[in-house]
Amino acid sequence: MHVGYLGPKGSFTHNIALKAFPDEELIPLGTITEVIKAYEEGDVSYAIVPVENAIEGPVLETSDYLFHQAHIETIAEIVQPIKQQLLATAQGKKIEKIFSHPQAIAQGKKYVLENYPDVIIEAMASTAYAARYVAEHPQANYAAIAPQAAADEYGLEIIAQDIHEIDNNYTRFWVLGPKAVPIDLKETDKKISLAFTLPDNLPGALYKALSVFAWRGIDLTKIESRPLKTVLGEYFFIIDFANHNEELVGFALEELTAIGIHYKILGKYTVYQLG
Repeated sequence: MHVGYLGPKGSFTHNIALKAFPDEELIPLGTITEVIKAYEEGDVSYAIVPVENAIEGPVLETSDYLFHQAHIETIAEIVQPIKQQLLATAQGKKIEKIFSHPQAIAQGKKYVLENYPDVIIEAMASTAYAARYVAEHPQANYAAIAPQAAADEYGLEIIAQDIHEIDNNYTRFWVLGPKAVPIDLKETDKKISLAFTLPDNLPGALYKALSVFAWRGIDLTKIESRPLKTVLGEYFFIIDFANHNEELVGFALEELTAIGIHYKILGKYTVYQLG
């Protein structure tokens, strides 16, 4: 079985893939869109993509593609603590340029500005790409912000450890696929994610949409709005909520339909925690 993930090797998503599918063939892909398309086209049996970071917020490429273009459901969520390291080919280098993914740059920016105020910062598609690029240019005064796994994968030295600004930093990853599979990790919750739009002629539409969950005691864990990409000022909403009572959830979804709110289920899944 093939499993697609946001690569290359050494990325946070690669680590999730290794933990969730240790015995399967893992296929690294260059972008989130490529990962999802590989699943849609049958090139991989499952796909793993990041969906939200505790500091930087939603991964918009994931949520927008799943709402606008895909008919795929999430079958598992894996939450991973994010720890960023500053990597180089050798200790003691004069660092002139630092590469990383924009979110990792934001997470380590305070440390970088305090310790390398004159450095040039350049964004790349992933932390692992940045680490690989630094490893491929050993003579240059380059460094990368990337995880420990990237240092191990590409033979780099950790020149500064745990440079992320906030310790309580986690990223949620979604496993997309046709059906749930057993994952040997700690289960922490069961949730549903859905996206919905609001009718133009329904006063208080957002309040009414959320109230179908509130008065039934269904715990909403997230609400996010995104442009609908039609006209300025129109949005779709993504909500996550606890799936502890399927009968109550079913009644809530029936009521959403009854009041004229159209929704798309993005996934019914178990949440796992990576230590």
